[in-house]
Amino acid sequence: MTKTNLARTLREPAELVAAQLAPAEALPALERVAARYAVAITPALVELIDTSDPDDPIARQFVPTAAELEMQPGESADPIGDHPHSPVQGIVHRYPDRVLFKLVHVCAVYCRFCFRREMVGPGKENALSDGAYRAAIDYIRSHSEIWEVILTGGDPLMLSPRRMSEIMADLAGIDHVKIIRLHTRVPVADPARISDEMVAALKVEGATTWVAVHANHARELTGPARAACARLADAGIPMVSQSVLLRGVNDSIAALSDLMRAFVECRIKPYYLHHGDLAPGTVHLRTTLAQGQDLMRQLRGRVSGLCQPDYVIDIPGGAGKSPVGPNYVLAVQNTAADAREAEKETRYRIVDYCGDVHLYPPET
Repeated sequence: MTKTNLARTLREPAELVAAQLAPAEALPALERVAARYAVAITPALVELIDTSDPDDPIARQFVPTAAELEMQPGESADPIGDHPHSPVQGIVHRYPDRVLFKLVHVCAVYCRFCFRREMVGPGKENALSDGAYRAAIDYIRSHSEIWEVILTGGDPLMLSPRRMSEIMADLAGIDHVKIIRLHTRVPVADPARISDEMVAALKVEGATTWVAVHANHARELTGPARAACARLADAGIPMVSQSVLLRGVNDSIAALSDLMRAFVECRIKPYYLHHGDLAPGTVHLRTTLAQGQDLMRQLRGRVSGLCQPDYVIDIPGGAGKSPVGPNYVLAVQNTAADAREAEKETRYRIVDYCGDVHLYPPET
């Protein structure tokens, strides 16, 4: 097994310039971005970036730009409303039968569109204290309706196999917890971390483990990434995908089709295609809902049913996810005068899982 090489991860704007991932004249702006939002690009992802292509889809996901300093109305440090649904530190209990368990606030790589970008990275709280961890476990134990625990953060697979084994055993020891799901980018960002020891740590008696693998472009599923996913699948751990619809990355039917096929080839069932959240400084990476709906309509007729994710939006403010495919939303009649303003002002009525109606984008 190849030793993990996170020690060579690029973290400073000057390192990005030296690696020809950013122009020298951009350095002052990139330093301002890095002062606010974490930067890290692992060697596995650096190798994928085509420095001769100014629109490289891998670079767009991970290399910071001055556009991140531009804030838009409606953007929020907590765009999906985690905080109002956090009864104890580390727990988000938005839906009745499942909770998010935010173990750590660090990642192997920091995505430029991350909806938790204000909460993760160096200078933020890195992990739950022992007391906070025990309080979170006690909360899960005391709520018998919790059937599934979703390990997130940050990236839970930044923890050691030993620590992961302890956490999995703690959760599996709670009778009503039947599913433990981990959301991770590690198989793509640092495949060597998916060692035999890590795979063994994820297998536990008393609960079923699922892994949600995050990738947004087919090129991310390299040979080493596919081998990492195969180690999980061969161990009997089912996998699903998480992707974000991103302008200039996967907002064409060819790119989206290639991505979903690549997942299925890796024994990863396409699960969610997220509409971009209203995270600060991310407008340059967001598409419109209409574009996403059109892509989903094309995808339905173009690729296998195995390759169909649910296109969803996390309703701002904490109301949860709602499907927003072509059959799920109704455009509100627009009164704006010209076509360009009409595109900006279009709003949709979205029904959440409780039956409540929300406007998207929200009124500001």
